[in-house]
Amino acid sequence: MTESAALNIVVLAGGISHERDVSLRSGRRVADALSSAGHRVVLRDPDASLLPYLAEYRPDAVFPALHGSSGEDGALLELLDALGVPTVGSSAESARLAWAKPVAGSLVQAAGLPVPDSIVLSHESFRELGAASVLDVVRQALEGDLVVKPASGGSAQGVTIVDDPAGLPRAMVEAFTYADVAIVEHRVRGTELAVGIVDTGEGPRALPPVEIEPTHGVYSFDARYNAGETTFYAPSRLPATVLAEVEAAAVRVHEVLGLRDLSRIDFIVDASGTPWFLEANVLPGLTETSLLPLAIEAAGLDAASLYGELVRTAIARG
Repeated sequence: MTESAALNIVVLAGGISHERDVSLRSGRRVADALSSAGHRVVLRDPDASLLPYLAEYRPDAVFPALHGSSGEDGALLELLDALGVPTVGSSAESARLAWAKPVAGSLVQAAGLPVPDSIVLSHESFRELGAASVLDVVRQALEGDLVVKPASGGSAQGVTIVDDPAGLPRAMVEAFTYADVAIVEHRVRGTELAVGIVDTGEGPRALPPVEIEPTHGVYSFDARYNAGETTFYAPSRLPATVLAEVEAAAVRVHEVLGLRDLSRIDFIVDASGTPWFLEANVLPGLTETSLLPLAIEAAGLDAASLYGELVRTAIARG
């Protein structure tokens, strides 16, 4: 890369969400990759000095590597847009849609894709209507094993698999620790897949789906970020016909939610080969154990080059 081609890029990492440590790891990986490609990179925390710094420094682009509310709820993205700073990733509006899992699920279901049956409960209604009465209705409406999770957030924080009805109250408390709204959904059993989507200006394309096989049966926070806790298969071992359907579904979700540049769409594929949509991530993890980098490698792409292309796409978009 010539000096004239080098860009001034600010990578954002950290924040005050529950996923701060993961974000810092993602940010360092992105910054190192872009630096290795010859770009001038500054790694910044989204603190009180950030907006004045960006207004004065005027980088060529910002690459957010933020997880949780720090970057994925759309607030910071809207401010960056107001500053006129080209930013890699989805718009604030699309980020808000994906961040609210019940909203994303409703939009995806309306587009004709399978989404697990669920009930959405706010902490306020849970208290006001009485926990015992609410959970009785939930158990009647949703048969079998359940998954309880916060309606926003990531990295499996606050997520509980409930295979015994006696564990449901505790699972609700755990979910409400991370968000004021919780989702109780029917547990679909099958193979968990993550599909990375990238778009460098020629339309979204799916990377090879990554199959997730946790050592202890549940893809928990520890299983995501501790080496040896999970076996990943990139690409997945599922039949090519099934993977093609999953890839098409992932691109469709990306489009339905209006996402840009990069995303990760998560599914459970049941025994019949049907992919069930779980959630969409507008700023997926980019750590050494994260799924999108595994998919990038499986696709035969160079991460540093791809990140640079995404930056140029954001700059061209203005």
